Amino acid sequence: MVLPRLEGSLSEEKSGGRRRRRRRSRRKSGGGGNAPKETVEDMSSDSVSRALARFKANPPPIGFPSEIDPPPRTIEVSWELNAVPKEVQKKAGEIIMRRGEFGFLPQERVDEIADQIKDLSITLEQALSLRNALNQEKSVYSHHKLMRRSNELNRRYDSGEDVISLSKRFDAPPVNTFRAILTGRGWSKNRIKESLKEPSRLKKRDREQFELAESLDRVSSVNQEETHKASMVFEDVLYAYFDSIGVRYRTQDELMVEQKKAEGRAVITPDLLMIDDVRINGVPCAWIDAKHFFGADLKFPRKKTQKQVDRYVAEYGHGAIVYRHGFCDGLRIQGAEQLDASPLDLTMLDEFHESSKNS
Repeated sequence: MVLPRLEGSLSEEKSGGRRRRRRRSRRKSGGGGNAPKETVEDMSSDSVSRALARFKANPPPIGFPSEIDPPPRTIEVSWELNAVPKEVQKKAGEIIMRRGEFGFLPQERVDEIADQIKDLSITLEQALSLRNALNQEKSVYSHHKLMRRSNELNRRYDSGEDVISLSKRFDAPPVNTFRAILTGRGWSKNRIKESLKEPSRLKKRDREQFELAESLDRVSSVNQEETHKASMVFEDVLYAYFDSIGVRYRTQDELMVEQKKAEGRAVITPDLLMIDDVRINGVPCAWIDAKHFFGADLKFPRKKTQKQVDRYVAEYGHGAIVYRHGFCDGLRIQGAEQLDASPLDLTMLDEFHESSKNS
């Protein structure tokens, strides 16, 4: 897509001087610290220019109206941020992580964590969401190691050791441990996948052990329905917020329906595609994506999110990610602002979680 040249674009303003200053500051740096959050003037101008250029692009970006009536308005949004310091994330991580602990925590353990983090600038909800992220990362980067020991896992399981004790022994999520056991039997990935979708296919002990693993696993559980529903409710919270300040946008569902009809599949579907020129804390944001978790400064979630953001930026330009449980101030996602839920009315989400607990 050819984008029109913007007069006075950010890339033209003293760009050479900025580059020289950045080079000097890197030479002076002693390392070890996190760079301060980028300002509008310091951001890579390409994503910002692309966000502004979407209104005149021909053809328009995917899903963006060719005609907007009334014309787009510039809407300035002040969004207060309360990021968790990187050192606090590190300290909290040391408190909340325990070997072999991948499931829902008993209330006593939750109370223990709450007491241990009470002097840190992180909430209990943020800490528990951080725990999920740390467990997810541990699961991903230890998966191949676990699978290399699948034969040993299968032997121990056949000798009578249950899946939970094996999960703790090998410090791996229970469902992943069970998958490794089945791999040790010589089962194919497809057979494992289909069998876990329909546990009734499994023999009695296997079925009971799988159900036990599922009940004690928040990381690699097959059933992620409640998590998905909560994410959808959080999207509704965002829609309500932008409706309340008069911002026009297209929703993910609208984009999906349109793209499936035109392309046979969903091509690119941010949660909100902004029709108005929305500036959040002065930064043009062409799209918004909702994340119903804590934005941890960890390699795996950062890499996964950056890959998604890169696709959005290539099509629409600069955007923003809203993290339900806030984010770490060390997190850097190129092409996207990191936002927390500070200005949002979370009543809908609270009611959803309360209803889920009582059902």
